[in-house]
Amino acid sequence: MAVPRSALKKWEKVREFALGMPGAVEEFPWGETVAKVNKKVFVFLGVTDGSYPIGATVKLKDEAAHAHALTCPGAEPAGYGLGKAGWVSIPLEQQGAPAAELLCDWVEESYRTIAPKRLIAELEAR
Repeated sequence: MAVPRSALKKWEKVREFALGMPGAVEEFPWGETVAKVNKKVFVFLGVTDGSYPIGATVKLKDEAAHAHALTCPGAEPAGYGLGKAGWVSIPLEQQGAPAAELLCDWVEESYRTIAPKRLIAELEAR
């Protein structure tokens, strides 16, 4: 199944944004793309081969952002018990999926939740 071009472009923008964060690295555990900081995942980006719906999973501690993310079409608390810790899975292919800019805001919030203070300070100094 082919990934819609608009969803793939959005995914690429989010990936590029995430990897631009201080200390961010890309890894591929479980065959999925993730961005990590300090050896901890701050965004799960899944796969782009069409075998699963394309999306992003972020940790949102801010209650308003968390609630907003859950109103996106198809969004749900992340599986494997991660949803209880504030992780939200947001599909990118559905009609009404959030814009790349909003997704990047959520990626930054997730990063700030996971990253050490020195890297957050580096981010703020930019």
